[in-house]
Amino acid sequence: MMKATPPVTPLPHAPGDHPQVRMGKVGVLLANLGTPDDYTYWPMRRYLNEFLSDRRVIDYSPFLWQPLLQGIILTSRPFRSGAAYKSIWNHEAGESPLATITKAQTAQMAKRLRARFGDRVVVDYCMRYGNPSTISKVEAMQAAGCDRIVFFPLYPQYAGATSATANDQFFRALMKLKWQPSARTIAPYFDDPRYIEALAQSVEEAYAKAEVEPDILVCSYHGVPKRYLMEGDPYHCQCQKTTRLLRERLGWDKSRIKTTFQSKFGPEEWLKPYTVEEVARLAEEDGKKNIAVIAPAFSADCIETLEEINEEIKESFEEAGGEHFTYIPCLNDGDAHMDALADIVADNLSGWT
Repeated sequence: MMKATPPVTPLPHAPGDHPQVRMGKVGVLLANLGTPDDYTYWPMRRYLNEFLSDRRVIDYSPFLWQPLLQGIILTSRPFRSGAAYKSIWNHEAGESPLATITKAQTAQMAKRLRARFGDRVVVDYCMRYGNPSTISKVEAMQAAGCDRIVFFPLYPQYAGATSATANDQFFRALMKLKWQPSARTIAPYFDDPRYIEALAQSVEEAYAKAEVEPDILVCSYHGVPKRYLMEGDPYHCQCQKTTRLLRERLGWDKSRIKTTFQSKFGPEEWLKPYTVEEVARLAEEDGKKNIAVIAPAFSADCIETLEEINEEIKESFEEAGGEHFTYIPCLNDGDAHMDALADIVADNLSGWT
């Protein structure tokens, strides 16, 4: 997390009335999807409006989409989404689990980078939607003396609706600054051996603790419209590669692991198979009564994992005759995960520290 403001650095040969300047630090800004400020109607509506108005997320013509969004969807959906958030809300901290976990990840990242680089590196986090905003954190980093910023979208696999829109917002923030810091963005890490190792360790730990060993591991990724794949988005291919590398690291044959996609929204076809349907099919048709589900596209547990997977998808499996459902949590702020992410950041700091 960001520390105290560094002292002002006088510019050589500057006149006495020159504006004060702080410089010489490197910022590392972690970025996640976002979170509403509360699960009640108006905070949920504001959050959903920002999210669903993003053309990277919903690319329909605004002339068609916005009347539907403003007139129908945002009238009812905040109630349903708010109830889902309430079921997983961190009431003690007054925030969503994603906010809690992202703060913990930031603290862990700061600890690791401080051990390597000292106080020269400033670590903080932002959200693409909701608070803290990307723009506010970029401005705060510059005010703290960061003349170089590494921006890290916490999405292992690239998608236009995740990595790209996070980067878009980062660049919009830079557009507002009179004096832009030098900037780098960190590429997706879907096939990084350190990330795969952390995933594999989480699977091995979950299987060791399971009351009944799962018959199959379902790797459930957040879905996108199939059209995005056909238009060149690499997300589907990167998800498939993550699953394959995880299987190879675990030493399993193909029958023990499967890739699926969740969170379908709207009328068009999305990437298949759909997780909620596939877990039921596994129980009914394939006789897989004991399954485990992991969500490799999420760096932190959130509404899509804690509520959708561990409630809705679990219910679909059990109603189809499934007996033992094991949800394997996201990597969150676990040591193996944070060691991997810190190594990736250090790679991208090359020449700056």
